[in-house]
Amino acid sequence: MKKAVIIVAQGFEDTEFAYPFYRLQEAGFEVDVATKGKVDVKGKHGVAANATVDAENIQAQEYDLAVVPGGRESPDRVRQIANVQQFLKDCDREGKIIASICHGPWVLISAGIVSGRQVTSYPGCKDDLVNAGGHFQDASVVVDGNLITAVHYRDNAEWMKATLAQYENYNQPAVAGIA
Repeated sequence: MKKAVIIVAQGFEDTEFAYPFYRLQEAGFEVDVATKGKVDVKGKHGVAANATVDAENIQAQEYDLAVVPGGRESPDRVRQIANVQQFLKDCDREGKIIASICHGPWVLISAGIVSGRQVTSYPGCKDDLVNAGGHFQDASVVVDGNLITAVHYRDNAEWMKATLAQYENYNQPAVAGIA
């Protein structure tokens, strides 16, 4: 079975968590919710994220896809979890899909995986991405290999569509005789 993890902390942007949570299930993924200490948290507007795993224990080999929502407070908390940084580095090195939106790319910066990459985010994060070596694009959704970033929850549908398309592109079985 395909497996995804959404990594959040208190104060996430509700729709940037809820939309991928259900959309990934609809696409056949088992979806874990990772928080520090496996503690249930709430979004800015009260949506509950019931933790299924501890963010301090997640390992890249257990997942096919990772999602880092925005919401300012949540990404700022998540980026301080050393294991999340290592998890994202490992996912990136292994070519696993990493999808992030709004302020979520702050976590990607802390993981050291944006340098030289095409990325987007909420406009307030632009300077941070550029200073981390990312090539900021003024676009709703940006795909750079296994990394899919988006600006705002109004881009949720396009973001998840691009995320699932990249997952399929990266996970096609090799066909004998075709190079």
